[in-house]
Amino acid sequence: MHNILLILVLGVCNFVLSQNKQILYDFSEIPQSLMVNPGTEADFQWYSGVPMLSGTSFQAGSSGISVNDLFANDGLDINDKFRDRVINGMSPKDDLSGNYQIELINAGYRGKNTDNFYSFGIYNEGDAIGYWFQDYALLGYEGNADKLNKRFDLGDLKTRGEILNVFHFGVSKKIDNKLTLGLRGKLYSGILDFTSTKNKGYFVTNEGQNNVLANTINADMELRSSGFVVFDAVNKKGGSTGDIIKRGFFGGDLGLGLDFGFTYHLNEQTVVTASILDLGFIYHSTDVLNYALKGSATVEGVEIILPDAINNGDTDFWQDLIDEVEELVPFEENNKNYITFRPTKLYGSLRYNFGEKIESKGSLDCNCNVSGGNSYRAKYANSIGGQLYVINRPRGPQAALSAFYLRRLGNVMAIKAAYTIDKYSFTNLGVGLSMQVGPVNLYFMADNLLAYQNVAASNYASFQLGINIISWGKK
Repeated sequence: MHNILLILVLGVCNFVLSQNKQILYDFSEIPQSLMVNPGTEADFQWYSGVPMLSGTSFQAGSSGISVNDLFANDGLDINDKFRDRVINGMSPKDDLSGNYQIELINAGYRGKNTDNFYSFGIYNEGDAIGYWFQDYALLGYEGNADKLNKRFDLGDLKTRGEILNVFHFGVSKKIDNKLTLGLRGKLYSGILDFTSTKNKGYFVTNEGQNNVLANTINADMELRSSGFVVFDAVNKKGGSTGDIIKRGFFGGDLGLGLDFGFTYHLNEQTVVTASILDLGFIYHSTDVLNYALKGSATVEGVEIILPDAINNGDTDFWQDLIDEVEELVPFEENNKNYITFRPTKLYGSLRYNFGEKIESKGSLDCNCNVSGGNSYRAKYANSIGGQLYVINRPRGPQAALSAFYLRRLGNVMAIKAAYTIDKYSFTNLGVGLSMQVGPVNLYFMADNLLAYQNVAASNYASFQLGINIISWGKK
């Protein structure tokens, strides 16, 4: 049992993802910044991402342990480290979460009313989270022999995950020289989903009356899922990958969502931004398979009553025990439809611009240095500020705080450095680079650079990259 738990921990605790894109946020040289704030000020005439290459993001980390915590050559026994740092060192607040995004299509264009900028596209996303099941691990590792009267919390099991395609269309509108508002509508096409986040109950061992010990289980647990039937059919050669693809293109579960955002200039050099993303839901109605365990039972093992047991030799005492437990705590399978809400995300920032003004490459803000022109929307060589990120999770909101510095080298290159504090790391230094080579925009971002000195000891790492074609029109 110890080895099974060790393998499980290595398989999931060190492959943890989060969704914060603090470097991309408010990095207006990159078109994908519209995806984290639809109210970003875009000065492009139009742009088009290179399919499958225009926006790829991946992040990994752990709020619990790292590989180095278990396998460092520190002279300690691995079993002792596993017990102290995993079984007794982690808590139900330590999460194992994940997110990735791959853009299939992403493009944008300016309308006839040049105050309006439209963007649209499709991206594939996977998101999952599971909290450390502390009491389950303790029960599996140490058993309940010396845990008399201890209630093992069945609510420690909290997990959810999904794979879906997102079809989106957004508009960014310049209200005046100070304010830009953005709105994005989303249509979700669910491919795979599982959720088990509202489990309650306990398991406890007490002194028995008919036997030495009595075990009591009080459970109100449910696992809901959608789409696994198709994946199982493909795995067993009874289906095709085309069936999975169809689920991502309106052949599976459907849902709706909205993104909101704005950029507001407090004065010529001070800017406030904010956005709320994925305010939406998915209705799961295809290939649904749910499991539920609800009820309460106390059993004292196999009870043999003499001399009745001798007189009735055909009695199956073990089957009687199983039937008794199943009657008191029924296990149910059903195909009931259900609704899940997306993990909603909130961004906010305060930015101060200074240094030389950078003239736009296009015709939209070419009079930025002229009195009475778009001086509030001028870009500056330097920007500093702070950012806040919050995501809604099953055990409550999860937050991160960042400080950043952005340096522009004309219209050819921009570099953004950010220092972020969150539950995964207090030393997360990240850098993003955007380069403009003619109409081609190349960008790359990486987080937690200090940890690359010893990747095995790292609790967090991430990268984002993309290629776009951008036009600013003619001046």
